[in-house]
Amino acid sequence: MDNFIKSLPPLATLRPFEAAARLESFSRAADELHLTQAAISRQIRALEEDLGVILFERRNRSVFLTREGREFGRTVSQALESIATGAQALRGDPDDKCVVLFCQLCEAFYWLMPQLADFNRRYPEIEIQLATSTRPITEFSGSFDIALQTNGRPSGSHRLVFTAEDEIFPVCSPAYLKGVTTPLSLNALLNQRLLHHHAEPADWLEWDDWLRAMGHFELSSAESAVFDSYPLLLQAAVAGHGIALGWRRTTQRLIENGELIRPVTESLPQHDAIALYTRQGAPQRPGSEALLGWLREVLGEEQIAEATGLALGEVAKLRTEGQR
Repeated sequence: MDNFIKSLPPLATLRPFEAAARLESFSRAADELHLTQAAISRQIRALEEDLGVILFERRNRSVFLTREGREFGRTVSQALESIATGAQALRGDPDDKCVVLFCQLCEAFYWLMPQLADFNRRYPEIEIQLATSTRPITEFSGSFDIALQTNGRPSGSHRLVFTAEDEIFPVCSPAYLKGVTTPLSLNALLNQRLLHHHAEPADWLEWDDWLRAMGHFELSSAESAVFDSYPLLLQAAVAGHGIALGWRRTTQRLIENGELIRPVTESLPQHDAIALYTRQGAPQRPGSEALLGWLREVLGEEQIAEATGLALGEVAKLRTEGQR
């Protein structure tokens, strides 16, 4: 036991380090723990000196986890999560049936909300509280149990549970191409008004990347418009302002309803497009496990529907009949 105690780093440094590693920011860790940024920096420096390794690279007023920092962050997070789970079990959990789901705004509006009725029918005792944002989970100041966001966006040390497929293709309103024969060739597409989505940080596939994947290497100087919000970009496409890049998951219902069409046949598959996370330190609860299982099932059904050409409702019907 003495050797075990002697091997422990200063315990006061662990919470500041866990928060900074999870949020990938000293300033946001300071806000979360109600400390100053200087205090966070001192604690992490003390931890680095104790361990004899550099946990964060400091560059241009930003910090980035080193390989050792990321690995130790997982270790510390798992240890604190285990302690939190044990403490919560002793206290009891009055909100055991309430699950907070963090979701990107566009996925929440266009994809998740129409699906949630099925979850509510199957699990009427579980309450889902939805938190939405256009920013990554590392910038979300609230608490959550499960998070859904585009894969590759900053995620800190939150635990990745699984990923799901999607695909990206151009979309526009039928009115925008009224009288024009479709599908368009890619050369003809480049002469149209293209709607761009520029995100900061740049973690979103854009027209130049999509066209490069299709074998085209230059954008034309045709008329264009730029948006800093993907939901606004989609609404601009629905309103007939031009052609946007759409993700199947968020455009499928708009296409089925006739509000959008696919003006070209080309599409870019994304095998790990959507990522599902559980919050570091969040206890494993039946409600969270039920929601994760349902999300895995629904996302899997969408992939089956895409592969077989069946509508999503038909896949769900087959699944329901198979359970009888």
